[in-house]
Amino acid sequence: MNVTLSIDDQLVARARKKAEALGKSLNQLIRDYLQTVAGGDDAERSIEEFKKLSGQGHSRGWRFNRDEIHSR
Repeated sequence: MNVTLSIDDQLVARARKKAEALGKSLNQLIRDYLQTVAGGDDAERSIEEFKKLSGQGHSRGWRFNRDEIHSR
C-alpha cells in the first residue's frame, strides 16, 4: 500500500541520513517503525521471545505472600 505523508524537508534529510547510517532505506526505516508502533502479529516470534525470557529470573527463595501484596 502506498501512503502519502507531509513531512518537512529538513526532517526527511535527517531521517535519510539516519537510515543510511543504519544501512536501510528511508522506506524501510519507516516500515520498521510502524511495525514497532502497531505491534507484531507474528505469534511464532512472540512465543520464541517468551521462551527465551522465561525462567531467567531467580527468586532467591522468596515467595509471594498474599497479605504483604495486598497490604496498604
